[in-house]
Amino acid sequence: MDLTDLRLMPVQPRPRVMSLIIDPHDLVAQLGSEVASTLSAALERVHKLAATGKIDRSGLRALRDEIEHARRMGMMGQQLARLAGGRVPVSRERMNLTNLLREALRQRAREIDARGIEVRQVFAPAEVMSDATLLFSLLQALLDWSFEHAVSRIDLAIDIQNWPACARLTCAFANQPPDLVDELQPGGAAALETMSWRLLHQIAHALGLKVQRKDAAGRSTLTLEFPETLPPRVERTSAADEFGDSGADALNSQPLAGRHVLVVSARREVRNTVREALRPMGLMVDFVTSADEAAEFCRAALPHALIHESSMAGERFERLRNELLADAPGLAIVQIGEQGKAVETVNVGGRQIAIVGRDAILTALRATLTHELSRLSDPLPTAHAG
Repeated sequence: MDLTDLRLMPVQPRPRVMSLIIDPHDLVAQLGSEVASTLSAALERVHKLAATGKIDRSGLRALRDEIEHARRMGMMGQQLARLAGGRVPVSRERMNLTNLLREALRQRAREIDARGIEVRQVFAPAEVMSDATLLFSLLQALLDWSFEHAVSRIDLAIDIQNWPACARLTCAFANQPPDLVDELQPGGAAALETMSWRLLHQIAHALGLKVQRKDAAGRSTLTLEFPETLPPRVERTSAADEFGDSGADALNSQPLAGRHVLVVSARREVRNTVREALRPMGLMVDFVTSADEAAEFCRAALPHALIHESSMAGERFERLRNELLADAPGLAIVQIGEQGKAVETVNVGGRQIAIVGRDAILTALRATLTHELSRLSDPLPTAHAG
């Protein structure tokens, strides 16, 4: 299916992504094929485990990665369906593209290390007008696609085309080992058009970006052009500007939409209440039921925030908390108290922890989490060559 038919048709007062002329049978067939292929490999490992009664660390990691991959493809299918069905609102706000891409890479840092992927970053400062949630989803889809197909270093670059001023995000990598480049590969470029590519391409068109992809000599180069690129900010010098409220700019540069939250709760009713409270924020939310599950989850990717029931507190959870804070000092932690409507702050190990009473989840959790994420947001690392 060719996704170039996607068109964005504005609907007042808020534009929405209108549907593609899309064959749902093609989408379901591709999704089913990719999920089945991944789960077949996982099932083969399970059969081997059942036969031998043991599995080594690398086999366990591969099994976890295969199940996680199938899960991510299912989520991609849901996102594609929502985009194609016109159920996704598109807003426009000032976004720091450079910081957002660095943040996406930081979030996937553990996965990058576990896969042994080398990522070279050459980023110029760039701000664009875009939709916070969709832009962050686009960057995640870009990383998914490149991680899936790269057999060498991934080169990521952001530069500014001089005239007309246009930010360009480029991703380049080898998709075949050098010794196979001259061989006839079945499927050719079509083999690169997996669910991650379809999602990336559709989000890019939904945002009105120009997409160029070149596949030649075993190497793929993708360029995304942002037509609504903004001029650099002018440094404020007046006293009024110096003491003015710049909170809105800071939030736009580091939007909460697209941030990742891990919720640790053994009780279904608490998980359901937290899910309902966070639904309007556009966050990516995952749930686990124990500290051990949380530790296993965080080995693959670090969240931006951790929400946990107070009943989880203990030596195991304290050890996990310290490990996570060592890797991510800006991690926001919010505790759900056993009862009450109060919101309070306590000092644990020299660090402030916000506590939201269980009866105040629906009314106070969003504001508390927003405050903690904004308070702990630290400057993102500068670009470097890997």
